[in-house]
Amino acid sequence: MSVDLNKVASTNGSEPAAANGTTRGGAIANWADERLGLGSVMKKNLRKVFPDHWSFMLGEIALWSFVVVLLTGVFLTLWFDPSMAEVNYNGSYDPLRGVHMSAAMASTLEISFDVRGGLLMRQMHHWGAMIFIGSMMVHLMRVYFTGAFRKPRELNWVIGCLLLLLGTIEGFTGYSLPDDLLSGTGVRAADGFMKATPVVGTYMSFFLFGGEFPGDSIIPRFYAMHILLIPGILLALVAAHMLLLVYHKHTQWPGPGRTEENVVGYPMLPVYAAKAGGFFFIVFGVIALFGGLFSLNPVWKYGPYDPSKVTAGSQPDWYMGWPDGLLRIIPAWETHLWGFTVSWNVMIPILVAPPLLLMVLILLPFLESWITGDKREHHLLQRPRNAPTRTAIMVALMTFYGLSWAAGGNDIIAIKMHLSINQITYFLRAAVFVGPVIAFIITRRWCISLQRADEAKLLHGYESGVLVRSPEGAYAEKHLPLPLEEAYALTARDDDPKPESIEEIEASGLKGKKLRRRKLRARLQALFFADNVQKPTAAELEEAQHHSEHELHELEDQISAGPNRHGPAEH
Repeated sequence: MSVDLNKVASTNGSEPAAANGTTRGGAIANWADERLGLGSVMKKNLRKVFPDHWSFMLGEIALWSFVVVLLTGVFLTLWFDPSMAEVNYNGSYDPLRGVHMSAAMASTLEISFDVRGGLLMRQMHHWGAMIFIGSMMVHLMRVYFTGAFRKPRELNWVIGCLLLLLGTIEGFTGYSLPDDLLSGTGVRAADGFMKATPVVGTYMSFFLFGGEFPGDSIIPRFYAMHILLIPGILLALVAAHMLLLVYHKHTQWPGPGRTEENVVGYPMLPVYAAKAGGFFFIVFGVIALFGGLFSLNPVWKYGPYDPSKVTAGSQPDWYMGWPDGLLRIIPAWETHLWGFTVSWNVMIPILVAPPLLLMVLILLPFLESWITGDKREHHLLQRPRNAPTRTAIMVALMTFYGLSWAAGGNDIIAIKMHLSINQITYFLRAAVFVGPVIAFIITRRWCISLQRADEAKLLHGYESGVLVRSPEGAYAEKHLPLPLEEAYALTARDDDPKPESIEEIEASGLKGKKLRRRKLRARLQALFFADNVQKPTAAELEEAQHHSEHELHELEDQISAGPNRHGPAEH
């Protein structure tokens, strides 16, 4: 090959190469980088790798639905009037024309019928809020079931729980703003809940409503909370959640080449950003489709709030259904002390149960870490079956939530299914206690059975679907070794720690509270890991591999021999 020396530089010189000219955009970028140092930060993070799995999309659904809620909320803010001043409705909806209502209700009707695209924006805003809360719940369950909350992500778990709480409060303040019959009923119920608080309940109600219910301040105050206070906190928590996600790096499922020290996936740019952007438009399109096809909260059918028209069938949005269900099934327990009435039938389901369940959710990672004694960092996810007790705990909580939620529609169930509402109520009173226990036991045994099935696959292979008849006439199905990737995923887990014995703890020299705490932890650890099936050892896997190879060779010999030697072979 000949080279033209005139076209090849003999030296690189002592001065760095420079472009002949710079674009305006490049000059601006260079100016910003010199003052803010964005270049190195962006270069590092824009090439950050994210793993790819469908279950990771659940968190993105929550994020993008929140964005849709913000966008549609800005649109609605331009026309909504957060006033409780009484007006005479003269809009285009004939059935309510001439009816006295609040300015908030009238402006909601105006958005629905007189603003171009207003009803679609209202529907999308409401559907987006419902999907936002629902996807957060499913995302939290995915994180818990797979052990993604373990060190160093406990704080992100707490942030997720707070996001769920604030999203619920944001939803409540949002659907209370139209001041229609249904939302007014919910606000009246909230007033009753506050007044059931001992000692300070009446003061809380007085300060929130600016006097006696309903007053003329509650809608403006809810409006300020709905568009300023709570969204600001939500945005801050979402930003903190995403920053911690980037800082800790994303969790990933076990597989070949995936370890606790690396992340296997696609870089932020261009792959992941393009996929995330496309997913945003999918979420936006689904919410728009729901908003255009499925009517939600038709306030024009309910009319303005009037206490005399409230019916037993009034129900809040689904995410507020479970405390409403507990409120419906709890007996009428009251205590009269020194001239005061303590309404346990309101306090327990509304003022005690929701905060208690939230605290249980927040403390789950810390309780598990203390019981198991696991202080290591974890970046590989666990299959739910490999943590039977953890999985059973969440299923028990889900069962309690589901039964409580079903109780919120006990009247509708009775009407639609022609059942006695009393029998439904009595059944659910027992089921909310018995159901979670049964669900816990069944889920735990189910997970242990799946662990045994995985062990059998690893040691004996999978069913090949090939039946071979032996010289004695017996039929048997041959097993083949698992593919390497599947075998790796099944074995990429740590063995459970061996709990300390009571004798070892007593011999350690501890006394008093420390001794009792150590014994309690050992007993809980033994219960947490009881009956778990550990993964096969290297020696067991090697022996199983030799056995599988021997069976495979025997199978090939039998098939090649044909029916003359061992009879017909069936495939």
